[in-house]
Amino acid sequence: MSIENLNFEETDDLDEIIELADENQTGKERFEHYRFVADAGQSPLRIDKFLVNRIENASRNKIQEAASAGCLLANGNTVKASYKVKPGDVITIEMTWPPREIEIIPEDIPLDIVYEDDQLIVVNKVPGMVVHPGYGNYSGTLVNALAWHLKDLPLFQSKDPRPGLVHRIDKDTSGLLVVAKTEQAKTHLAKQFFNKTSTRTYQAIVWGTVKDEQGTIKGNIGRSLRDRKQMTVFTDDTMGKPAVTHYKVLERLGYVTLLECRLETGRTHQIRVHLKHIGHTLFNDERYGGNQILKGTTFTKYRQFVKNCFSLLPRQALHAKTLGFEHPTTGKFMEFDTPLPDDMTNVIDKWRNYIAGREAE
Repeated sequence: MSIENLNFEETDDLDEIIELADENQTGKERFEHYRFVADAGQSPLRIDKFLVNRIENASRNKIQEAASAGCLLANGNTVKASYKVKPGDVITIEMTWPPREIEIIPEDIPLDIVYEDDQLIVVNKVPGMVVHPGYGNYSGTLVNALAWHLKDLPLFQSKDPRPGLVHRIDKDTSGLLVVAKTEQAKTHLAKQFFNKTSTRTYQAIVWGTVKDEQGTIKGNIGRSLRDRKQMTVFTDDTMGKPAVTHYKVLERLGYVTLLECRLETGRTHQIRVHLKHIGHTLFNDERYGGNQILKGTTFTKYRQFVKNCFSLLPRQALHAKTLGFEHPTTGKFMEFDTPLPDDMTNVIDKWRNYIAGREAE
């Protein structure tokens, strides 16, 4: 794998195509996003294999999902992922919205800067902020804010929608991110994330009483075959990508548990998917069903209590708390920690009070 492909091992450029493709695009105007013409000497080759080497950061799984969404065409006709490309074939990927060249517009958005030097910057991302621009989010992202803060640096004057980024966290997850300020730093940091020598811990509030004090979750993660907006754990090792999450209990709060999670890998929605897989969905994680009352009583008073908690914490209860990596020029291992944001601490306090009140009865 090349250095360029080390960035974002948990995502690729086809994510938006999969997540936003209509189930039925019949009769809708289509717009071409990719076009390739097979050479005259092209030997018969499955279209997913043909495209995986031609689209930056693409994987066969994502290309197969694009085919299932009806986005892959050969000579103007929709084809399956098993289609064999022949000499002279015109292969296109088409969508129902026009392609847009993403221009990074610097925006004066406040940043919580934990550390900064001439090589890198560590920020504490607030919940609700998208990390990098993409379809439906062309402004207000972390990259837009960084482009303003680092506007004099060459790396942030390019058209790259992910300048300096070597990892990411979900929109509604808060916490620490390191961003490179030079190409050298970007390459060095990307290698660490790819080789799993960086360290990351998260804190999460999950539904239910986690039985063991600590444990490890292993299971390949890939996009769900039933709902493309969700990721899932596959028991078939040929599907998805390997993922490992370690966890330990920090505090038991009745019908919810506060966990620390340590990542070995960085797959899309990894903690959210792995914890749901073992029966402990993140508290108020709408995408994975955590915004429903999954544990507890049927009493009206309890339902109102949980509703109040959801109002205090209107997102999944996940915070990227610590981050460690080797500095790209000094070689020193650096570790950063940030406190839980108020929305999570307020909900934890409410659960503590609820448990204390129940025990006093």
